[in-house]
Amino acid sequence: MALEQPKSAVKVTWMKPEDVLKRYADGDRAFAGINLNEANLSGADLSHADLSGADLSVANLSGANLSETNLRRTKLNVAKLSGANLTNANLSEAILNVANLTLADLTRAELSQASLVRAEMSRADLSNASLSNANLSGADLKDAKLRNANLSNANLSRADLKWTVFTGANLAEANLHGTDLSSADCSGADLSSTELRQSNLSRTNLRGVNLSRANLRWADLSGADLSGADLSGAKLSGANMTGANLTNANLIGTTLVHVDLTRANLIGADWVGADLSGATLTGAKLYDVPRFGVKTDGIICDWVDLSPIGDQSKIYRFSDDAAFFHAAPPTMRLTIDDVLNQDAHYALAVTYRQVAQHYHLTVTPPNIQVGRRRTTLAFELSRDEQLFAMCCIALFPFKDAPEVNQRTIALAKLLLSPEMEQRFGAADWFQPLKTALTLTIAQVNEFKLSDTSLQTLAKIPFFQAPTKAVLVNSSNHPLTLYSHPLFGKRMMANLDPTVASIAPQSASAHLPPLIGLVNFIQGFHGGI
Repeated sequence: MALEQPKSAVKVTWMKPEDVLKRYADGDRAFAGINLNEANLSGADLSHADLSGADLSVANLSGANLSETNLRRTKLNVAKLSGANLTNANLSEAILNVANLTLADLTRAELSQASLVRAEMSRADLSNASLSNANLSGADLKDAKLRNANLSNANLSRADLKWTVFTGANLAEANLHGTDLSSADCSGADLSSTELRQSNLSRTNLRGVNLSRANLRWADLSGADLSGADLSGAKLSGANMTGANLTNANLIGTTLVHVDLTRANLIGADWVGADLSGATLTGAKLYDVPRFGVKTDGIICDWVDLSPIGDQSKIYRFSDDAAFFHAAPPTMRLTIDDVLNQDAHYALAVTYRQVAQHYHLTVTPPNIQVGRRRTTLAFELSRDEQLFAMCCIALFPFKDAPEVNQRTIALAKLLLSPEMEQRFGAADWFQPLKTALTLTIAQVNEFKLSDTSLQTLAKIPFFQAPTKAVLVNSSNHPLTLYSHPLFGKRMMANLDPTVASIAPQSASAHLPPLIGLVNFIQGFHGGI
């Protein structure tokens, strides 16, 4: 008994090209499974036709109109499709190995799981096309347009992608091992978890690109624009990033072992948790870059540029006795002698929001640790000179705020005295500190909470509790700026009225010792 032919199988029929064109002119569109091997259909109009499963290997379809044509699973090996119109065509699972698609229009075409090994696709337009899981290994896509194309999980290994436009494209988990992407435009593309080992990305536009968890080991990123890019968790060991633009890039937890960052622009980048072991940083622009939480064993660096605009107006030269990088961020630690409850938590968030809006600040929410009797708010900062201002901001909701403000102003005036200017005026860290303290003095009494806010806070015991404010600089040197006389004695005060009546001393009476204060500020940025 004869076996039933599978429904998915297509019967192959051989036809002459002229017969196909005649049938098409007569309104026939059904050519599934047809054999047109080596046929000459140059300039033919076969739009909306069904050529699924057809054999068009080595056929000449240059300049043909194949828009919205069904070419699913069609064989187009070594076919000539240069200048062809394939807009909205269905080429899913089609075989186009070594096909010539130069200048072809493939906008919105469906090419998922298609095979385009070593295909010629220079200057082709694949904007908004779907190429997920397609095989484009070794393909020539020079100067092609793939705007907003879907290339997720596609194989582009060893492909030529010079000057290619990938703006807004999805390349998540794609394989681009050894590809040439030099001078390509990938701005806004998704390259998360993408394989980019040994790829050439020199001078590539990668602004705002998602490269999180991407593998960029031994890649060439020299002169690339990675401003605002997300490289968190990416692996860049051995990569060449000389002269790369990484301003405001996210490098949190990134592996940068033995990376060459010579003259790279890292202004405003965040690399907390990154591994820079053995990296080269000579000439890098590092203004407003965290110097804590970074692994820097064996780095190679003669000097770095710390000027705000990277014009080398402020150079720091490395020496054996200088500590440029630090293990922890500057931290303002506020301890409240009471337990944080829901009402206090809500009021705290609302008050800090009001303060941030008034000063146009980005106040990072504190790390909150609630114990059995006390609550600690830890505000991590990016620069040491922000510590004194943050102390005032953190205390705003609390009853101790006026006392802390007065003490901070007294301390600021001491640090801004002519004696301190004469002693430390030439130090690199003094002028930023002077600017920050002058601003703190001007602003500390400017902001007032609304009457409604004050009434709300007054009803919550948490904000009436004694507080203690400790500043910790980037050299991990603590300075107690304020400690209420009843701090730690709350339980005793409940039993002894004489203890509860103890009042805070004047602001100048309990300033930190001058020697301790000098040691503290000299620890700013390791004395830089």
